[in-house]
Amino acid sequence: MTDAPDGNALARALAPWVGRGAAAEGLTRLSGGASKETWSFDAVGADGTRAELILRRDPPGRPSEQGAADREAVAIGLAHAAGLPVPELLFSSPGPGPGSGLLPGPDLGTAGMVMRRVPGETIARRILRDEQYAPAHGVLVGQLARFAAGLHGLAMPDGFPAPDPLEALRAQLDAFAQPDVDQHSEVFELALDWLAAHPPPARDPVLLHGDFRLGNLIVGPEGLRAVLDWELTHLGNPVEDLGWLCVKAWRFGAAGPVAGVGSREELLAAYAAAGGAQISLAELAWWEILGTLRWGVICLTQAWAHLSGAHRSVELAAIGRRVCEQEWDLLLLLEPEAAAAAAARRPRLSGAGAAAPAPYGRPTVSELVEAVREFLTDQVMPGTSGQLAFHARVAANVLAIVGRELELGQLAAESATGEGLADAVAARLAVANPRHFA
Repeated sequence: MTDAPDGNALARALAPWVGRGAAAEGLTRLSGGASKETWSFDAVGADGTRAELILRRDPPGRPSEQGAADREAVAIGLAHAAGLPVPELLFSSPGPGPGSGLLPGPDLGTAGMVMRRVPGETIARRILRDEQYAPAHGVLVGQLARFAAGLHGLAMPDGFPAPDPLEALRAQLDAFAQPDVDQHSEVFELALDWLAAHPPPARDPVLLHGDFRLGNLIVGPEGLRAVLDWELTHLGNPVEDLGWLCVKAWRFGAAGPVAGVGSREELLAAYAAAGGAQISLAELAWWEILGTLRWGVICLTQAWAHLSGAHRSVELAAIGRRVCEQEWDLLLLLEPEAAAAAAARRPRLSGAGAAAPAPYGRPTVSELVEAVREFLTDQVMPGTSGQLAFHARVAANVLAIVGRELELGQLAAESATGEGLADAVAARLAVANPRHFA
């Protein structure tokens, strides 16, 4: 089944490419992906042969940075040629990058690419919690370390950017501090100052994935099958990829510091054994802090895309309330004692439901919010799939945030505007996602 209307247009665009008498069937948009669209489809030949494929493209009206799609195609092609576990790329559009070896593809409406589908699981919570993936937990960290060492050992392609990560984050934070935006974060400023005052050892630049983490992996019961989503590939310090892999957000509630399943020590030992550099825990910690700050700034950026009207989206709106998660994670890394004390003082739900007055009668506003949330979770989500089910789940989470804010009310507001920085973040987190304290 095709998700109209975009899916119908894509199917027509793909039809000439799949061949005379062939068709693109089952074009379905997959869930997730705030910055890229992902579609699954089969190319079915006139003789009945079937190729299972994936299409990734920029959302219409939201083009990626010029040249980013070409760099993504080149990086995937280099990794595939080196025997690293990545999908086989068939074409990129518009036009392949220089030296990619790809044939031009159809006009997808925006920059995109088609690759062979790799079977397996991409949803992090299933990988971490479903019993069938338990065997992968013992081998995944070593496999990721070997992948990173192999990637970082490749010859660097021409024309790839090599940004200074601190300068880029400083520029973004300065932009968010402007009066017309007013998205200032004192914790992010604290982290940026700490990073600048404690620079890590300099290393020769290498080819980086740029978004190397759980959620961008295809995993089977035996472990890693493919590394996906190369849109942020660039040149830089090799520890950047490893630090990003350790960011708490990419553990999805699991305990292991590396992808929820392993230790930092295991990662560094396996990386060195596979030919990578010798890296200390202190050096890795600097890049983990930088990665946590980077994800917080990305949350600000994505939320502003919604708030500014550039791209109205319930998913992007919800991401704005995840900023306090990254602020909290930074405090855990930089000021753990203050964070522990603030966590103990944080405002808590009564457990008895909102006791808000009802000047307009029952149901109260809290009860109405809860009724809509129950409708989404109990009726909409079970009967839908793909992007609609994903956004229904996001909308239900947004309503849960609204419900907690209504119940905690003035108590949370007073804590959030108090003098203690850790207390203010703890209050915001108590509303946005109290499970994150665990």
